[in-house]
Amino acid sequence: MAKDPRLSMATLKVLGALMEHGANEFSGAEISKKTGQPSGTLYPILARLEAAGWLASRWEDGDPSAMGRPRRRLYKVTTVGRVKAQCVGATVRADLGGLAWA
Repeated sequence: MAKDPRLSMATLKVLGALMEHGANEFSGAEISKKTGQPSGTLYPILARLEAAGWLASRWEDGDPSAMGRPRRRLYKVTTVGRVKAQCVGATVRADLGGLAWA
């Protein structure tokens, strides 16, 4: 597992969007819509969070021709990621006054 990722504001937005909805899985497009992050910013963040063990991802089940679209990669926060994000949230809350998901 890699070291903890750098927690920029963009990374905190991505974590917040994922943490806000518990154990749900989201596609990159859904995360982008929730956070306003363009794909060139979003996907490197998702890759860093996954490499650090904070996120898990999987390819959606189903045949793309039957779905009428390409399969999506789905992301969700891991148990480790949830614990780490809550610790970060507690620190930010103490320093800056809060995050909604902390």
